[in-house]
Amino acid sequence: MTSSQELFDRAKTLMPGGVNSPVRAFGSVGGTPRFMVNAKGAYLTDADGRDYVDLVCSWGPALLGHAHPEVLAAVHTAVDHGLSFGASTPAESELAALVTGRVSGVERMRMVSTGTEATMTAVRLARGFTGRELIIKFAGCYHGHLDSLLAEAGSGLATLAMPGSAGVTAATAAETLVLPYNDLAAVEAAFATHGDRIAAVITEAAPANMGVVTPGAGFNAGLSRITSAHGALLILDEVLTGFRTGPAGYWGLTGALEGWTPDLFTFGKVIGGGLPTAALGGRGEVMDYLAPLGPVYQAGTLSGNPVAMAAGVATLTAATASVYKSVDARSLELQAALTGELAAQGVDHSIQRAGNLFSVAFGTSASGVRNYADAQAQEVFRYAPFFHSMLDSGVYLPPSVFEAWFLSAAHDDSAMNRIFAALPAAAKAAAAATA
Repeated sequence: MTSSQELFDRAKTLMPGGVNSPVRAFGSVGGTPRFMVNAKGAYLTDADGRDYVDLVCSWGPALLGHAHPEVLAAVHTAVDHGLSFGASTPAESELAALVTGRVSGVERMRMVSTGTEATMTAVRLARGFTGRELIIKFAGCYHGHLDSLLAEAGSGLATLAMPGSAGVTAATAAETLVLPYNDLAAVEAAFATHGDRIAAVITEAAPANMGVVTPGAGFNAGLSRITSAHGALLILDEVLTGFRTGPAGYWGLTGALEGWTPDLFTFGKVIGGGLPTAALGGRGEVMDYLAPLGPVYQAGTLSGNPVAMAAGVATLTAATASVYKSVDARSLELQAALTGELAAQGVDHSIQRAGNLFSVAFGTSASGVRNYADAQAQEVFRYAPFFHSMLDSGVYLPPSVFEAWFLSAAHDDSAMNRIFAALPAAAKAAAAATA
């Protein structure tokens, strides 16, 4: 029995499913989750002492690579001054200034501790600012485990949603409209029916929780146009893409060039440099509706935690143009190698992209993945054998086909060559898979 198996068996007696976040349980790929004990650069080390090239990067935060020396130094310095003050600190403003300097659409910010808190607060703020109750979200987009956003589509495009999780009441779900992604006509129809009740549309800047899905040309711009015309707000969820796909996130690659700006952004992952930090920000007049200036209440003892602020400041400071250039280039190299090996084995697939984020979708070459229905229709059965072949070769992929692949500035030639060497066998495993 491996150490990971022993640790997993013990964890299952202490925590539901043995994990603190469901995807870690390897439920969709099977087998024993690897319990990691060390991370450095582009590599993870498990409890059995085995190294893996990491293509999860802590689900995004490790943009610079794990245990980056400048980030560690900043954290060590912060720790020496205390772990938590329960009071304001200079580092909060320092991190906020870095964000507002990168994202021109952010005039004011509020720090929180998790992406779920950021979206929860953004939704509450949108309702408070507009005096309306309904929220539009898109099927397959994930915005944290806020009750009203864990909703499933109703029976028609303009009908109210149904609970998407046990414990979510029908009344809560009914405050949400769930529409197909990349379908502006559905958004127009929903506003035609419920326009004076819709507080906001929330969307991932580029979805990455049903696999990566590229927003159609003009889709996000269309959402900005429609919400503005109806007095609703647009919330752009950049918890995953923010500061990872570029210095100003995915909006910086699209909206900033196209001339539209959301009313609110939510950030997480990279902004905390690996520690629990998230934020929301946006137009000053909207943000000032938060307490203590406005009537929308939000608070958190660990919001703006000084150690997390130090990690975030160090990460964004070190995330220079050369870092993004390197990550972008490595992403393109890996995408090309992946599609080449799959094609050589006759495995039908498409590569879904959003900046340097990407994922593979099996059996989708005809039209790619445009929405959640497309994502669900792919040949999911091919991913588990592909995943385990890569794992056996020392490459750690996301343990679900419905997740993005991440690289870092620490993925050097040695790390990339190890990935490339693992791909042929994994492609053969995917080709041999049966439903």
